[in-house]
Amino acid sequence: MDLTRLKAELKGKDILSSLDFLTERFNGKVVFSTSFGWEDQVLTHIIFKNNLPINVFTLETGRLFPETYYVWNRTLEIYNKPIHAYYPNGELLEGMVSKKGPSSFYESVENRKECCYIRKIEPLKRALEGNLCWITGIRAEQSANRHDMDNLEWDEGNQIIKYHPIFDWSLSDVKSFIKEHHIVYNTLHDKGFPSIGCAPCTRAVREGEDFRAGRWWWEDQSKKECGLHAAQ
Repeated sequence: MDLTRLKAELKGKDILSSLDFLTERFNGKVVFSTSFGWEDQVLTHIIFKNNLPINVFTLETGRLFPETYYVWNRTLEIYNKPIHAYYPNGELLEGMVSKKGPSSFYESVENRKECCYIRKIEPLKRALEGNLCWITGIRAEQSANRHDMDNLEWDEGNQIIKYHPIFDWSLSDVKSFIKEHHIVYNTLHDKGFPSIGCAPCTRAVREGEDFRAGRWWWEDQSKKECGLHAAQ
């Protein structure tokens, strides 16, 4: 795929027009991953309200916050559209927990990455398999390494095109859109959680801390990606 040409074809299009274009170009092969955070709820709203032929999925790690499950349920009720859940491979998960216990991710970076792989990376690969374009809610200001990304890129690890429709949005833009369209969102965002993942690995961010300081807070700042959106 010629990304340069595709970028040129997307240039000047608004979000809805861009998504329409991509669904026509990659007919039946466009997916959107949601973790039910602010950004993902914005895109879910746009996709579902406009009946876009984009398959929406989520990674059910088994360790999500109750507030996340609430948003998931309310989203299904409001839009009456399916959100496909991908679960960890049972054999891999049982093996890890049986050998190392339910909280091995606190013990080392290697253990944490193993847990992320089993609960997120491997299910993601299954979710993306056979598709050509992956839509995400990534924004540039979310972490330092994401400034080096582009709104359209090639994901070598998953062999798929990634498109980030709200890449250049500020957090204020996201909040304004949610308020304007009365979109249900995770109330943990109001309690100092800008980035929400698995419950054991996420805490509130203190004033002045980095956006992702609440994710895997016991680790060095440079290791704050799980691998879902690692820099290419």
